[in-house]
Amino acid sequence: MQSSDSASGLVLDTVAIRLGGLPLFDIECRILPGSVLTIMGESGSGKSSLLDFVAGFLRPDFTAKGRVVLNGRDLTSLPAQDRHIGLMFQSPLLFPHMSVLQNLMFALPAACKRRKDRQDLAERALADVGLAGFGSRDPATLSGGQQTRVALMRTLLAEPKALLLDEPFSSLDRTRRAEVRQLVFDLARKKGLPVLLVSHAEEDALAAGGEVHRLGTDIG
Repeated sequence: MQSSDSASGLVLDTVAIRLGGLPLFDIECRILPGSVLTIMGESGSGKSSLLDFVAGFLRPDFTAKGRVVLNGRDLTSLPAQDRHIGLMFQSPLLFPHMSVLQNLMFALPAACKRRKDRQDLAERALADVGLAGFGSRDPATLSGGQQTRVALMRTLLAEPKALLLDEPFSSLDRTRRAEVRQLVFDLARKKGLPVLLVSHAEEDALAAGGEVHRLGTDIG
């Protein structure tokens, strides 16, 4: 699902990131709704710092110039909680003190107030990723692939306008990796989300099917 609307998508407008005064990388691009841009590079090349900058979490030892614009709205000076950007990390980071269903309900927007409505939405999300009936489970009892699917739906239930993926498939075996990766990309396209993926794996970039930006390896 893509759009040609000139204001739609995620724009990185002349973004330049530095660490201790040393340049990591410069990038300028636009990710259309439903498209994936893959950032590849070795450890220390700045992949995760780019996601941090887009999400509003860049550490103070880094400096950045340029703008982050999402669907025509300049996010650069906004706090992370006001950017409406979803993140998935290498670890699913499910809350261990909550059931699977409670993890999903936690992510729902405050506008959805009735507990029954929240529960119905969470149960429907589990069914959408093949985990119907798993709501009462402790997250620790799920397989790695199942945890990643729950983390994906928790991210999407928060109704993000863009999705950042920090190697979320790296802990999965080859079969599960392909399955979960395809699920993530399919749902992002269905919802029309621009996706920024960082990965070491060529197969991830190939499966994403979009542009690939390769960072230099001279730093870190």
